[in-house]
Amino acid sequence: QATDVSVNKATSALFVAAPTPRKMAALGASGIEPFIRTIGLYRNKAKNLALTSQILVTQHQSRVPHTREALEALPGVGRKTANVILNCAFGEPTMAVDTHIFRVSNRTGLAPGKSPLDVEQGLLKRMPKPYAFHAHHWLILHGRYVCTARAPKCQACSVAPWCDSAPAF
Repeated sequence: QATDVSVNKATSALFVAAPTPRKMAALGASGIEPFIRTIGLYRNKAKNLALTSQILVTQHQSRVPHTREALEALPGVGRKTANVILNCAFGEPTMAVDTHIFRVSNRTGLAPGKSPLDVEQGLLKRMPKPYAFHAHHWLILHGRYVCTARAPKCQACSVAPWCDSAPAF
């Protein structure tokens, strides 16, 4: 995904310059901006990153908190981002629902819902625990490359036989 590539490219240089929350906070928003200028909404992201870094230093001993509530209290961190951190960094069985997962869950009938929270809760009920750690990555990739928004590749889909939307072949 082009967005992932540009974010990884921009942040790799940033993390060399500021590898700790204390150093990131010292850069401030204006010091962070040049590193992430190629990313959309970079001014707001730089501001949130500087504020978050300062909060990590002053309130969390420069460590990322392990609870959803503490994560969501950080500037720019919503439920989806908190779930990514909880799952990927701390191994919690959470489900970060992005647009791909929302679409796949509704289209296939895996976990239909009117909101990302509805879909998240449905997925957590249906997802076997041994798969919970990687499931959100698999669903994202399925939505990006197979169950795409405009032209789903149902004929190439390995879950089409169980899908609510796939045409009969």
